[in-house]
Amino acid sequence: MKHVTYSDKSLLLGDTTADLLLEYASALGTDGTADAVTVKAMSSDGDDVEATFLLGEGAPLMAETSTTTVPEPDNADADTYLREKIEALVHPAKATTLPQGDVYPDDYAEFQS
Repeated sequence: MKHVTYSDKSLLLGDTTADLLLEYASALGTDGTADAVTVKAMSSDGDDVEATFLLGEGAPLMAETSTTTVPEPDNADADTYLREKIEALVHPAKATTLPQGDVYPDDYAEFQS
């Protein structure tokens, strides 16, 4: 487990989640964007909590090791989200070209998300 400190608040997170949170914050800062990420954590009072971190350039975030033997909160979904977002920032999808010729807006429906 790691103590994750954001501003003046410190929470306990699993090692993997803490590391991914920092990696994602770094990638967002490099990209000049931001995101809010919610994770399960343990408060300094020992309570199970959900914490939302606003990550981006200049986010005051750090992680340090701890010696606690308390079980880590289950953040499998958050870890998956963080990995996908990091991958998208580090290896963005390549642009594709559209067909040439007389094409109308309805012809691009397959490219709209």
